[in-house]
Amino acid sequence: MNWKEIFPDFEPPLLLEMEHFAVINNFAEDDVLIDIGEPVVFVPLLLEGYVKIIREDKNDGEHLLYYLEKGAVCALSISCCFDHKKSEIKAIAETSGRVAKIPLGKMDEWMARFSGFRNFVLQSYNRRLQEMLVAIDSLAFLNLEERIVKYLRDKKQINNSRFVETTHQEMAADLNTSRVVVSRLLKKMEADKKIKINRKSIEFLD
Repeated sequence: MNWKEIFPDFEPPLLLEMEHFAVINNFAEDDVLIDIGEPVVFVPLLLEGYVKIIREDKNDGEHLLYYLEKGAVCALSISCCFDHKKSEIKAIAETSGRVAKIPLGKMDEWMARFSGFRNFVLQSYNRRLQEMLVAIDSLAFLNLEERIVKYLRDKKQINNSRFVETTHQEMAADLNTSRVVVSRLLKKMEADKKIKINRKSIEFLD
């Protein structure tokens, strides 16, 4: 594996330690990498694929916070790690891929020893904060049709295709609404010629 290609700003000694201490796991689409309430015993660095990060509310509804892509780390899992708390998020594989699991004991050590790793963690916090603010703005200020458009555009970018493979039920779960409402709005968007609903995918027409 070419660690330097994935993490170009990491120091060579750090890359050597990552190669030695990281546990590499493959995952398949829809696998749950981290679940709510689980002890956080490692910090995941994404090597391949996409992972969506979900937070539950008090009424057991779920909200999509952001996606992780190649070379990213989940800032919320780091927060739980430093605070010695159980996971407050769920990480679900959007695609197949690979993840490097970093032992918790190495986090403090690498933060202190390697500026490249410290900057990476701090920048990850800032980026995920901005993405969560966008998610909050979406809930507060966008109507559901606009949220569906944003959701589909995010998935379109991940797939690098105008075809988005998803189900009405999956969209409803990610957007914390009902499948019936999602289906009704998708049909309206199709009537407005914004999308085309296929059997197993949704196609953007713009």
